[in-house]
Amino acid sequence: VQLQASGGGLVQAGGSLRLSCAASGKYFRSLGWHRQAPGKQRAFVANIDAGGNPNYADSVKGRFAISRDNTKNTVYLQMNSLKPEDTAVYYCHALDALLAHYWGQGTLVTVSS
Repeated sequence: VQLQASGGGLVQAGGSLRLSCAASGKYFRSLGWHRQAPGKQRAFVANIDAGGNPNYADSVKGRFAISRDNTKNTVYLQMNSLKPEDTAVYYCHALDALLAHYWGQGTLVTVSS
């Protein structure tokens, strides 16, 4: 099982970034993202099930959009109207049919004010 995340970087406040995570090795009932800001615990950002139903943390609703390509087993996170408080390491997360958790390597998103 492998989760390969990409797309992080440096952006000014108000800008946009798109994260991608390609999952391989098995079927995942849910794919999504968590993030960990400096000095804080890892927190849920968004996820999406195999049927395309999304869930979002309140802090990103209306600004972030998660989508999933089941043919590529890839999940995307379109992040718009970024704020400095969105600065964090973003981790791809997957949940398989038996509810086992998998994590990808983090990708750093830095939003400058």
